[in-house]
Amino acid sequence: MSFKITDNVTWVGKIDWDLRKFHGEEYSTHKGSTYNSYLIRDQKNVLIDTVWMPFAGQFVDNLKSEIPLKNIDYLIISHAEIDHSGALPALMKNIPATPIYCTANAVKSLRGHYHQDWDFRVVKTGDKLSIGSKELIFVEAPMLHWPDSMMCYLTGDNIIFSNDAFGQHYASEYMFNDLVDQDELYRECIKYYANILTPFSRLVDRKIKEVVGFNLPVNTICPSHGVIWRHDPLQIVNKYAVWAGDYQENQITILYDTMWDGTRRMAEAIAEGIKRADTAVNVKLYNTARRDKNDIITEVFKSKAILAGSPTINKGILSSMAGIMEEIKGLAFKNKKAAAFGTYGWSGESAAILTGLLKESGFSVLNDGIKALWNPDESAIGDCIKFGENFVQEIAQ
Repeated sequence: MSFKITDNVTWVGKIDWDLRKFHGEEYSTHKGSTYNSYLIRDQKNVLIDTVWMPFAGQFVDNLKSEIPLKNIDYLIISHAEIDHSGALPALMKNIPATPIYCTANAVKSLRGHYHQDWDFRVVKTGDKLSIGSKELIFVEAPMLHWPDSMMCYLTGDNIIFSNDAFGQHYASEYMFNDLVDQDELYRECIKYYANILTPFSRLVDRKIKEVVGFNLPVNTICPSHGVIWRHDPLQIVNKYAVWAGDYQENQITILYDTMWDGTRRMAEAIAEGIKRADTAVNVKLYNTARRDKNDIITEVFKSKAILAGSPTINKGILSSMAGIMEEIKGLAFKNKKAAAFGTYGWSGESAAILTGLLKESGFSVLNDGIKALWNPDESAIGDCIKFGENFVQEIAQ
């Protein structure tokens, strides 16, 4: 499969309808994904990126039907991660002398992955590659989301090939932003940002200002995953600018695990108290053992505050809560408030452990949390309701 983006730019990637986990088991892809590769034809022909290694043979065969491989003059690898560069060894067997343009860090990564010393041409921000009637302008984008990442801009067509920025894990036969379900697209975009780019929000903001500062016209944004932005393409850039600014909505998310439903009952009572105190706030509850962790993290990203709950087990907390708290700590959320809760039978450390983890993760912890002995009785449920009411008031202070 291939399709035209402009008269001289063709998508030659792969739609992966069946993908359900990405980065090993780290990221859920309910809607599949795409591996976007782009062929530019001019006096010189350029291939930007390849596809994930399992599809390497199919990719090379499809590319042969699009252009004689010997007619590809330059390769550009925007980012050396395997989903972008995985078909490179199979392709280079056919065209081993073709130069590869990438960042200095990408050379290290590509050599580390494939142990080949191809003809690497290192580029940096502002470097240009003439391909005839047009030029490619390179823009380094370190830590968006790897140290080797870069974008490039095609003059004439006014296309930004944005690498992982502005993408989504979203498979669609339509492949353009104006043709797909807009709610689905938005959900996958914010999930992608929340789970992958949040730690680099300051860099995102700086890079957006840098690229905008070039004053280059933008007709199309072509990311490495998901649909291509051709209708109002800067809408996703504007979204990133908002998301990079310590984003939050009027939402409180309660995440918890439970053994015998006592902690669940606490979570529901706290939610009831929150709604009594503020009917406008959006309260969401997630059992971390039963719900997708990346969906939960997206809701944490959207929230102004969270509550984390677990019963005490072996003087610790349940593993699903421990796991997601470790993920949350790595994402370094900013400007969010929090508190902890949990049931216990004997020693009762869970609320204190969660309070400590929330502080380590950068949350502003509002109190020492609340815990209930065994299965909470009506008095304890009442305390949880009051705790939720007070939590709303503490957020406002």
